[in-house]
Amino acid sequence: MAENFPKGKYAWTVKIGEKGQFVIPKEARDLFDFKPGDTILVLADEKKGIALPPKSMFATLFSKIFSSPSESENPENNDSSNS
Repeated sequence: MAENFPKGKYAWTVKIGEKGQFVIPKEARDLFDFKPGDTILVLADEKKGIALPPKSMFATLFSKIFSSPSESENPENNDSSNS
């Protein structure tokens, strides 16, 4: 797409097929190094939409999503307000 977007920002349009599939545009596949057979992570938020983060972010995202909160972030374990 040859629009004048801010540096590092891109937009493409795709069509959803009969089976609910769509093709990631070649420019996006090249930009994010998606290769045939790769596994991608699809994130969804009912209000914000769908995101396909680059592979380089998987470890960081999994760590944030599946880590347990620290004791200092857990209000049940923080009795300093009762002192």
